Amino acid sequence: MQAHYDYIITGAGCAGLSLLMHMMQHHFFTDKQILLIDKDVKQSNDRTWCFWETSPGLFEDIVHHRWQQLDFYSNTFSARFDIDPYTYKMIRGIDFYNYVLQRANHFTNVSFVQEEVINSRNESEIATVNTINHTYTADYVFNSIIFQPTLLQTPGSLLQHFKGWIVETPMPTFNDRVATFMDFRIKEKPSNTFVYVLPVSNNKALVEYTVFSPALLNKEDYDVGLQQYIQQFLNLSSYKILDEEFGVIPMSTYSFSKGEGSIVNIGTAGGQTKSSSGFTFQFIQKHAAAIVQALMQAQTPHVNESLFDKRFRLYDDTLLNILYYQKSYASTIFSDLFKKNKPQQVLKFLDNETTVTEELKIMITLPKILFLPAALRQLFG
Repeated sequence: MQAHYDYIITGAGCAGLSLLMHMMQHHFFTDKQILLIDKDVKQSNDRTWCFWETSPGLFEDIVHHRWQQLDFYSNTFSARFDIDPYTYKMIRGIDFYNYVLQRANHFTNVSFVQEEVINSRNESEIATVNTINHTYTADYVFNSIIFQPTLLQTPGSLLQHFKGWIVETPMPTFNDRVATFMDFRIKEKPSNTFVYVLPVSNNKALVEYTVFSPALLNKEDYDVGLQQYIQQFLNLSSYKILDEEFGVIPMSTYSFSKGEGSIVNIGTAGGQTKSSSGFTFQFIQKHAAAIVQALMQAQTPHVNESLFDKRFRLYDDTLLNILYYQKSYASTIFSDLFKKNKPQQVLKFLDNETTVTEELKIMITLPKILFLPAALRQLFG
């Protein structure tokens, strides 16, 4: 195997494979030597991504299920929403991995090695990647690995941690045309806890127990939370657990480096996880598309936000500040968002695609007694 490549992608998760997929859409990259490095072979269904779009996307062929109606529940407000022109979509991890890697098999310029990456660094005009056994170089390295996870544990940061069960019932139980986006009715500690339910048929659904907190729960607490929710709110006494997943997403005020020189950070490592909600999939797609366009135009692939676009970072950090210090207001905030705004505007806002005028209209619907002090702490703290 050669030692130098045009591009090396470190990490074959959502960010790395999304970037590769975007590259494979363009003839520009057919004569570029691309190396993908990951310590795992990506043969398990280890996660699920959900997102919303107004039109078919790059991964439409592997959308496992889609919904155009969403339920929202809290103790103060509950409603069902039609979200047209948006469609809420689910992609399973194993389908995503297989889809991209199988397509990559048809490209002789794409190579994959299963090795653990130790570090990457700039050397003169190129970048070097060191694994346990080898050293590789490239014109550009696109890195999705967080080498120092402790950097994410900055004051005011939270973890979004979740456990999900795919449950199957003996009789038709679910409405597979409606997804539960958030259900805050459970009374648990920590208090920023909710469940979402994603039916994929009339007797099968993913039920996910989700917590925003500084630390993980004990393993058995997730199971207890799922059992109680399924019994109390889904009214199920008989069901079978077909599969389960567990994940942790940083909701961090940490200022992620975009990389420098010939190293470009992508995914969570490059700041593509929305700190206030944990949503990542669509931000990764936008970033990957921008990187590909820059490369094709012989521009730097370091795609930076404009100063104007950084306003969304202020919004996210303000909400994160409230969730961290006030601890029990997630239900109130999201209830107000959905009660006082059209769901399409909320989804657009969560995607960082609203205008300033639209954002101001949303802001005035939120509890000022919470947001003004938190915003001031972010601006001057």
